[in-house]
Amino acid sequence: ILPDATLQDMLVGNIGGCIGEVSAVLLLAGGIYLIARGVIRIQVPVAFIGTVAVLTFLFPQGGNDRLTWMLYELLGGGLFLGAFFMATDYVTSPTTTKGKLIFGLGLGIITCAIRFLGTMAEGVSFSILLMNLTVPYIEVLTRQDRLGIAKVKKNKEGAGK
Repeated sequence: ILPDATLQDMLVGNIGGCIGEVSAVLLLAGGIYLIARGVIRIQVPVAFIGTVAVLTFLFPQGGNDRLTWMLYELLGGGLFLGAFFMATDYVTSPTTTKGKLIFGLGLGIITCAIRFLGTMAEGVSFSILLMNLTVPYIEVLTRQDRLGIAKVKKNKEGAGK
């Protein structure tokens, strides 16, 4: 079920909600500013928002128009706040480019799963918490070998030799 607010109201923040997550335009402007200044990288927000956009476009709920449903899901629920300001935290996000893309993809999938299958409308904060648990594993799987460093070969001889 879509909210009573129009898309324009959701875009400019003329709706009720938690402070700091209602104006999609200002959150987007803040995110672009952080990217332009080099404070955050673009991979996590783009992968996160893009995954949510694709999944909500492909699987609209309640018999709604695909594009309208996708826009309501993108502009509501603190998605931009989570994508630009929470998921890009230096300590809890991956450092490699591949890791950031995997992290953002996982965030989008978990957010949509919570929104579609759960009883709560908000899945952004929970998806960030769940994906933060996987960051050490993402780091191990996506780390690059250092150039010019030979790998140490393990000795295959038994312990008695």
